[in-house]
Amino acid sequence: MIGQLKDKQIQLKRIYIEAKLPEPLQPLKELANNLWWSWSKSAIELFESIDREQFISLRYNPVALLEELSPARAQELAADSSFIQQLNSVYAEFQSYLSEEPAADSPQIAYFSMEYGLHISLRLYSGGLGVLAGDYLKEASDSNSNMVAVGLLYRYGYFEQAISLHGDQINNYPPQKFTKLPIRPVRDAQGEWLKISVGLKGRMVYAKIWELKVGRISLYLMDTDIDENDWHDRTLTHQLYGGDNEHRLRQEILLGIGGARALQALGVEADIYHCNEGHAAFLNLERLRGYVREQQLSYAAAVEAVRATSLFTTHTPVPAGHDYFHENLLRDYLYNYALELGIDWQTFVALGKIDPHNHDELFSMSHLAIRLSQEVNGVSRLHGAVSQKMFNVLYPGYNPEELHIHYVTNSVHYPTWIAKEWHDLYVETFGEAFLKDQSNKAYWRKIYDVPAEQIMGIRRKLKARLLGYVRDTLQEDLTRRGENPRSIFELLNAIQEDALVIGFARRFATYKRAHLLFSNLDRLASILNNSGRPLIFLFAGKAHPADGGGQGLIKHIIEVSKRPEFKGKVIFLENYNMEMAKLLVQGVDIWLNTPTRPKEASGTSGMKAALNGVMNFSVLDGWWAEGFRPDAGWELPLERTYDNQELQNELDAETIYNTLEHDILPKYYDVDETGISERWVAYIRAIIAEVAPEFTMKRMLDDYYSRFYNKLYERGQLARQNGCKQAKAIAAWKQNMKQRWDHIELAQADTFDSDNQALQTGEAFKATLRIYLNGVQPEDLGVEVAFFSRVNEEELELKFTQELELKAVRDGLAEFTCTVDPKLAGVFEYGFRAFPKSEQLAHRQDLPLVKWL
Repeated sequence: MIGQLKDKQIQLKRIYIEAKLPEPLQPLKELANNLWWSWSKSAIELFESIDREQFISLRYNPVALLEELSPARAQELAADSSFIQQLNSVYAEFQSYLSEEPAADSPQIAYFSMEYGLHISLRLYSGGLGVLAGDYLKEASDSNSNMVAVGLLYRYGYFEQAISLHGDQINNYPPQKFTKLPIRPVRDAQGEWLKISVGLKGRMVYAKIWELKVGRISLYLMDTDIDENDWHDRTLTHQLYGGDNEHRLRQEILLGIGGARALQALGVEADIYHCNEGHAAFLNLERLRGYVREQQLSYAAAVEAVRATSLFTTHTPVPAGHDYFHENLLRDYLYNYALELGIDWQTFVALGKIDPHNHDELFSMSHLAIRLSQEVNGVSRLHGAVSQKMFNVLYPGYNPEELHIHYVTNSVHYPTWIAKEWHDLYVETFGEAFLKDQSNKAYWRKIYDVPAEQIMGIRRKLKARLLGYVRDTLQEDLTRRGENPRSIFELLNAIQEDALVIGFARRFATYKRAHLLFSNLDRLASILNNSGRPLIFLFAGKAHPADGGGQGLIKHIIEVSKRPEFKGKVIFLENYNMEMAKLLVQGVDIWLNTPTRPKEASGTSGMKAALNGVMNFSVLDGWWAEGFRPDAGWELPLERTYDNQELQNELDAETIYNTLEHDILPKYYDVDETGISERWVAYIRAIIAEVAPEFTMKRMLDDYYSRFYNKLYERGQLARQNGCKQAKAIAAWKQNMKQRWDHIELAQADTFDSDNQALQTGEAFKATLRIYLNGVQPEDLGVEVAFFSRVNEEELELKFTQELELKAVRDGLAEFTCTVDPKLAGVFEYGFRAFPKSEQLAHRQDLPLVKWL
């Protein structure tokens, strides 16, 4: 038998036999191979009508569905006139969608991300960062943006979660079968599979390129699991966030440098490069190399050309969440890169360090991204401010709030996350025009005219669907674990259809505080066992394989859920994924979020819930600090009461218990004779009308264009025209300023005698400063006075600044004056600082030199 032979005794070749469909069904293949179907309600219904149970069992994967379609069923469908009519209708809709071209003057965006959460059948994501990126590509397609995207194709992706009988997380890595995914090989002019290579520690590593169509958008994915590589290099694209720190560095070199080379091989010359988190920051090193090697620009001019066309989005609210690499490791992989850029090693590592001479300081990928990007943003208003504080170390002499680091609040793709029942109601009530104008509250406020019975009818239907899924999933999972049949039976019977359902589903990191609800089990039990007000908590989420604390939280919740007083009332669902997420955000009544302040950069699950009339109960952090309305949800204050985290946890837990017991449950169960709570329906109407329209992906994409893309496009065009003439000029100007900056000196300062007198309200503060320019042109120097109030020994709050006016220049001495009306009373501290000034600078921190005088 072949199974008994050794590998060396036989030679086997791989062959792919593609399923052939009857001619009338051929459009199905085209539909299945573009992810547009996944957010088209009509296309989803089309594939479900082929074989719904099979479709679900194949993780809603139409490519796999068609591959496994029996010839008999295929012929039956081909002969079914109603099915063919349905197919032709969906296909015509698809063709019409694809036929639109982006505007001719639209800038081309190249979007780089380590992960993309597009669909349950594509394991290219681990959590919120990836799902956000996936939603962004979908909206870019719907809005007909001129965009391409770059990522990695993982053989095993992120792990699939299972739970043992004792509550331990088990990490499974089943391989993805690429033939069952909607991807196609990218081929060159000779028909050969397009490949790129990157140098890794003295050897070449090759990656072939696949294309995944996301509506009108092409996502190009690199794959190193090919014969040209040795086994070690083939594993490079096996797992997302797998391996050690060196493995992460190798992946990020492939994503950034390899991704830039992939676009070059594809003939894509993007106008703007958008780096989604620091993982892809090496892409700008490759762009620098292109300018230096191919266009013969100096390193400094190349930096200006790259910066003028680069945007960096950070999603991480704490320094420890960013990627860092030791200089010795970096040298092993990128030393020759510095040589190719024509710079020394210290100049190279200075891109990611504060002190390039400190060999123990780690190289920060986020610092690299910031230094090679003219624009930087956080992902919510609060996170923008947190990012300013986090990166203030890069801009000595400035207060955090002065930094040119802005924000675009994350959002969600409406067609992906909206329940069909709500979508149908919205189209009927708002009119189809709202789909093209999703941020217009005038449409959404028509929900106030919808009868309470209709609203609650949808909510009950979606909850029933969710609880049906919960029962089916629990029965399957608990049986597989080997739970006692009687215990399973009791659990399923304990789940009450009419209960208020609260969902908590996310990555199980300790700062998310999944344990908060269980701070006082007796108090929780008394709330959950009120027979007149049934309540269910649904938990779901994965902990990183290396996060023992997060895995411990999961185990603790499962242990609590097994106690008699919590059976059927506290439930943990294993293997959280996008399909489960849809059921949860559509079916629960309240979405609970309890992160440690201020560690929630944005959060998007609550936004998805809001679209579906689900209330939020969350710390006022991330997006909820912007979205919260007192009549549309509940909040835990952003401000901490205690410095001690344990005491703060106790207070927050008590606040949750009291809010549940005295506000939420009474409102929900205050029903009339028809079983409807008008108070609860008022909350549903408010969150749909006032909150949901502010967090659609259409609004987020529009914000990126208005705040970043459009201005980067203009600057990039200017910087690169005429052989990068402007980039060369600004580089030369900056170099001159850096060389002369330390020689600027204060010669004389005539100011108000604040040591001996008090300035009266309404009295002008006047100052005259004379400064030795020492070769700096007077028009290139700005001087301003800054007033601060002292918060503590280490912190000053900036109150205002006012620039001084250049009055005279004589013999290398410049005179600057100001007359300031403070309009404030109190004790302040003030000082004068000089800064480089030029219309060529995009903003003040484009050349972050400051000299306090």
